[in-house]
Amino acid sequence: MLFNQQSPLIIFLCTLIISTTFQTITSSDQPTTIYELLQINGLPIGLLPEGVTDFEYDESGRFEVHLDQACNAKFEDELHYDQNVSGNMSYGQIAGLSGISAQDLFLWFPVKEIRVDVPSSGLIYFDVGVVSKQFSLSSFEIPRECLASEDQIVVENPSGKKGIRTNDREEHSMAFL
Repeated sequence: MLFNQQSPLIIFLCTLIISTTFQTITSSDQPTTIYELLQINGLPIGLLPEGVTDFEYDESGRFEVHLDQACNAKFEDELHYDQNVSGNMSYGQIAGLSGISAQDLFLWFPVKEIRVDVPSSGLIYFDVGVVSKQFSLSSFEIPRECLASEDQIVVENPSGKKGIRTNDREEHSMAFL
């Protein structure tokens, strides 16, 4: 008789212990930095500039990174990071990317996707819509210093296409996307 009265209490305590243990295991598996999240997804940590501490991520792969200010980092080409960078991360790629632009021949193009097809190839691909540009994966092994950029202005032409105008000293260039 005594055993039957304590059964609900024992079941409750066992359930509580198991759920607490499960929460501890799952919470310790969550990445604590955006750089860990990149590594877990088979991407190089240098895709984002150094010093990123504010980011959000959900189980669907959607992430958003908040920088202190828009900035530029130099790789094989120059990359521009908006103050907010977001996309959908899955293993080996970031799709639906917004907030990163790549410069090529004085023109800036928004990067729509980044992917590493075969890690052993040593290549990473940046899709800018019309073309896909490949870079050496080793260029993105470490996060780069990102310098504030005040010389880029998003502009819109009469047809409604958006672009970025760069003011480098007395030289002006414009790219419509």
